[in-house]
Amino acid sequence: MKNFKSYTPEKYSALAYQKIEDNIYLTKNPYGEGEVYVTSLTFEQEPNEYGEKDGSPCNITQVPFENLLDEFGVFVTDFYEQLNEKSGSICYQEFGSVDLENIQKLQGMIGKRIFAVPYEEDGEEYYHIVIE
Repeated sequence: MKNFKSYTPEKYSALAYQKIEDNIYLTKNPYGEGEVYVTSLTFEQEPNEYGEKDGSPCNITQVPFENLLDEFGVFVTDFYEQLNEKSGSICYQEFGSVDLENIQKLQGMIGKRIFAVPYEEDGEEYYHIVIE
């Protein structure tokens, strides 16, 4: 996954979203009680990288996407289905966390890429994640 960029959807101008800092908003948790901090990012899948072979805006691969979520302690709060259906290569996602610091760290991905590097150990295939 590469070319991470900030994305500001129109919905962030609604009263349901309180701007905390650039591209970070506080809103109701879509999965339960309380509030979450959210930010939206765009990125591109890299079909030539391990785990991303069939990746597209409508089919975001689990590798390395799940690793990104785990690394930054965030979860998806909006899939932007209509935008992703219309896009040929740009993936749109909104990420949320109950911890502001996690969203701030995730924003550090802007301009970077994350990919999986496979390796074999004891006859089994594994991978590790690289962020650059």
